[in-house]
Amino acid sequence: MAFDNEAYWPNGARLAVSVSMQFEAGGQPVSGAGGPITEPIEGGLPDLPTNSYFDYGPNEGVPRMLRLWDKHGIKVSSFMIGEAVDKHAALAAEVARRGHECCAHGRHWQNQYTLPRDEERQWIQDSVESIERATGTRPSGYNCYWMRTSANTLEILQELGFAYHIDDMSRDEPFLQTINGKPFVTVPYTIHMNDIASFNFANYSPAGHLQCLTDEFDQLYEEAADRRRMMVLSCHDRISGHANPVRVLDRFLAYAKGHPGVVFPRKDEIAAWALKTPEITPHVDRAPAPVSGLPGPSGAGLSATPPTAKAAE
Repeated sequence: MAFDNEAYWPNGARLAVSVSMQFEAGGQPVSGAGGPITEPIEGGLPDLPTNSYFDYGPNEGVPRMLRLWDKHGIKVSSFMIGEAVDKHAALAAEVARRGHECCAHGRHWQNQYTLPRDEERQWIQDSVESIERATGTRPSGYNCYWMRTSANTLEILQELGFAYHIDDMSRDEPFLQTINGKPFVTVPYTIHMNDIASFNFANYSPAGHLQCLTDEFDQLYEEAADRRRMMVLSCHDRISGHANPVRVLDRFLAYAKGHPGVVFPRKDEIAAWALKTPEITPHVDRAPAPVSGLPGPSGAGLSATPPTAKAAE
């Protein structure tokens, strides 16, 4: 089916480039957090250099990235760990003051998918309250630690008033699911454009980083001539906030802005537009998460039956 290109994005834009800025420093465990020192710390002792690596984020990384976003006039979505916000409330408030979206990223930097439903709900609610206290804004988007949702997560998010989550890598455009009888948006995430997975220190090449960004952009920009396309970048406070990667991002943003019809929406704006345009936004029907193996409804109270052809992805 052919659609009017002007409906893909507001004001007839061709391609949406959406940037995430992870706000995590202070939410990591004192011992055992991942970092550039590959030798594990012994005996559960405090990993002092790794924690100093995380502390680079609020001291240097986030302020530097905020200046970059201002330079290019773009707004980003910042996924914030509740404990990190509690420890750096003024910086979280500054993110909001500059017009960026403040989203929830759990209470601590650890898994939530093993929690019983009531405990997971409180885990998410705690992060919401931390963000509200510091920024005066209520998050509408959510990101789990390493994207690992539980079978209950989407239903809990819908109950708590969230509009979308990002813990899904199955598409290059937003899509809808019916959760608790209402539409709920997925704004897909990325790993290959995620600095923590692809552009961290080991074998890092600034030229290679820039080439990956421009190749991703060029392919999606070409496809966007006749279908809705979205490019996602994920920038962590302690990684992309270093001087070298910020230079790469600066060059990429200048390159992307040189193409007509490119916009840089916050993820809450993408979710709102997906809800406003259900006629061209894919609606995905999935079997319960324990059956499909994909983010979706929990299927609580239903017998576990194989997904139908319509439901399977």
